[in-house]
Amino acid sequence: MPPSVVTFGCRTNTFESEVMRQHAVAAGLSDSTVIINTCAVTGEAERQARQTIRRLKRERPGVRILVTGCAAQLNPERFAAMPEVERVLGNAEKLKSESWRRGDLPSHSTDPAPEDPATIPLLTGPLLTGFAERTRAFLPVQQGCDHRCTFCIIPLARGKSRSLAPAHVVAQARALTAAGYRELVLTGIDLTAYGLDLAPEEQPGQYDAQLGGLVERVLAEVPGLERLRLSSLDPVEIDAGLLAVFGADRRVMPHIHLSVQAGDDLILKRMKRRHTRADVVRLAERLRALRPEMTLGADLIAGFPTENEALFANTLRLVEECGLTHVHVFPFSARPDTPAARMPAVPGAVVRERAALLRTAAAGVRTRFLETRIGTGADVLVERSGFGHSEDYLPVQMPSAAVPGFVTRVRLVAADATGLYGDIMP
Repeated sequence: MPPSVVTFGCRTNTFESEVMRQHAVAAGLSDSTVIINTCAVTGEAERQARQTIRRLKRERPGVRILVTGCAAQLNPERFAAMPEVERVLGNAEKLKSESWRRGDLPSHSTDPAPEDPATIPLLTGPLLTGFAERTRAFLPVQQGCDHRCTFCIIPLARGKSRSLAPAHVVAQARALTAAGYRELVLTGIDLTAYGLDLAPEEQPGQYDAQLGGLVERVLAEVPGLERLRLSSLDPVEIDAGLLAVFGADRRVMPHIHLSVQAGDDLILKRMKRRHTRADVVRLAERLRALRPEMTLGADLIAGFPTENEALFANTLRLVEECGLTHVHVFPFSARPDTPAARMPAVPGAVVRERAALLRTAAAGVRTRFLETRIGTGADVLVERSGFGHSEDYLPVQMPSAAVPGFVTRVRLVAADATGLYGDIMP
């Protein structure tokens, strides 16, 4: 049996976990090894990783635990000090096949300090052709981030923004489509920054040089691809070229997740975000004008330092105003070495209360929207027996006769707090 990989965090981490799985199998590692791919977005994500490490060792005393990912990149000593951990690898090392060939290290040994995150490779090969236990494939096309939001530590873990050349993106998309994946998700740490760093000779002249042009090229050169999604997008970087592809090709799925973070202009300024509240509202209107069936999600931070009741109320109202049906709420978590960690903090109990209010508001918007879908049809990517997601990324329960890995036409007949229910259409 191959080693197992426990993944925390973003879709880029999901892709990188598959790369590590392939390297580990090629190195001869077995199911006696568990790889923990950590996330550093919040302190809670790191706590959950440490908790998982301790639990795994209790349940399987003989298991070898290898730790990597953003939290390990930023604080390797903390993970190396855990008696349950055998090795710690940085974000650059984890993607190199030679890192996984050293399987005979003695217990509790550690690698040297992780390399500069700017050396994290953009993978051009070998091409992945499968994802364990998944029916959609994730394809990172961009790495790192050049922005310095005051709450975010990820640039320290991922380095500067770099883009994968379009030819490599197309080759990977072709390989995954040929392997039978109906849906691809283009991912990145700052996905909408794609292309800004590429030399002119790396960008074909007939396509826009940024993300919109990349999407257009993938759709044109991989005609067998049925569905394409984009992961989290920065509102201020969604340009006319990217908007155009949403309106031009129905294979681009009508669901966008936005990195919004707050709905108040003063808080956005203190976060060092580059958009305003009005920008987000206008963008939501433009997207729905292009695709009326569009659903929108957003990341929102509750209890950012200096946030008072009036400022929080602006964020709370944004959920309803923009009709946000897929909301990820993050109670503010001060990260070391960030400017926000030095700002006047909101009491923890207030942070938790505001996070709960945001989740309740989002649940209300989502429930009302789900009810509007009853009686309509949906094309559902079946992910496992009796379950999948619609084009607008709504969860759908359906008869078990639907075949996993295929897109099935479903008539939606009911809804509850968990999602939609449908019958297979002839």
